[in-house]
Amino acid sequence: MSAVRGPGSEEHADPIQAPGTDEERWRAWDGWERLPEFTLPRAGRVVVVAAHPDDEVLGVGGAVARLADAGLGITVVSVTDGEGSHPGSTVVSPRRLARLRARELLAALDELGAARAEVVRLKVPDTAVKDHEDRIARELAGLVSGAALCLAPWTGDVHGDHEAAGRAAREATRAAGVPCALYPVWMWHWAEPGDTRVPWHRAFRVPLPPTAHARKRAAVDRFDTQIRPLGPAPEDAAVLPPDELAHHLRPWEVLFV
Repeated sequence: MSAVRGPGSEEHADPIQAPGTDEERWRAWDGWERLPEFTLPRAGRVVVVAAHPDDEVLGVGGAVARLADAGLGITVVSVTDGEGSHPGSTVVSPRRLARLRARELLAALDELGAARAEVVRLKVPDTAVKDHEDRIARELAGLVSGAALCLAPWTGDVHGDHEAAGRAAREATRAAGVPCALYPVWMWHWAEPGDTRVPWHRAFRVPLPPTAHARKRAAVDRFDTQIRPLGPAPEDAAVLPPDELAHHLRPWEVLFV
């Protein structure tokens, strides 16, 4: 996950910069029981697309753990290297941050039981995914061919990189005739339970057994550059403080189909 950083305003024109919805409100929502369970494939290969290294673990890390445990092949596509998460950092350069995040992803996949997953880095510039959408769709077309499922960022996540990566994945999977399900990341921050901006009629729940849930927690903890400050300066603050992380550590995940 890379936050959209920039000058704020009292009106919080950017929902990601505005104060978020407390996880206690989400946990108390009675709508979870109305979401049907998503059926993960039992064989074949699954392609997981992420705009930035950590999006795939935050959004569908538990599902990846379940797929790995079932013996399915997994291809993880990092559209960007996430080098733009701390643009004003006084500690880490974008080039070094890209290397760190790539290593964190490998460590996280190991925690998920998916150490043998194929990892493909498209190296699209962070924060500029929409400018390379056609190229991404072309590259994904070859990667998703013959897959049983593609998991990609939700196209309504209100983060430009996430939405563009999701659109490219949908285009590629439509052309290849491969099912595609979309996972939200920032939605849990800016939306509210029952929010009419969210297509709940297309939402499915992926329950996480205790083992998969524990693996996801361990995997999330591998992203030091995102969940812990890089240094004491405000520009080096954690992108995902504990209250934000809480949205992604539930014993279930959500997909839109």
